[in-house]
Amino acid sequence: MGTITLITGGARSGKSMQALKLALPYQRKFFVATGQALDDEMTARIEFHRTTRPPDFRTIEEPIQVVAALEKLDKNADLVVLDCLTLWISNLMQRHGMDDGPVLAEADKLAAALTHAPFASIVVTDEVGSGIVPTDHAESRRFRDLLGWTNQKIAAVADDVILMVAGYPLKLK
Repeated sequence: MGTITLITGGARSGKSMQALKLALPYQRKFFVATGQALDDEMTARIEFHRTTRPPDFRTIEEPIQVVAALEKLDKNADLVVLDCLTLWISNLMQRHGMDDGPVLAEADKLAAALTHAPFASIVVTDEVGSGIVPTDHAESRRFRDLLGWTNQKIAAVADDVILMVAGYPLKLK
């Protein structure tokens, strides 16, 4: 079984860069990207990540079927960086509408898959629970809750949990 590291933090806190830094010593590296180019701004963000990712990573772009993508790697990877849970949960919410059950079931499946994976995993996510509670958008509150519960599920199985603040890692677990 490989180790699991969860990296969380706010926007532009250095999460992805920390993941790439931790990935340096590994040989067979995969990057599972969950973003979808649904508009020009997101297309630019994805392109930025593609161009700044070291060339020794093999990239798999998978917005929904993350668990299946990880299972296909089996013994072909030494390390997988999954970036990010935030967009993955958003994608699952779009797919499943107002039904939280399938979203949380996928989070449970991901936690189990990471636990049983033969490779090390670095999982990137956002910490969205530190801000104000959105009072006029039920969907925003639902997203915050689903991501928070997913983060807890992955943190529970992780060997290490790192909180990024202004580019600096704080080890929580």
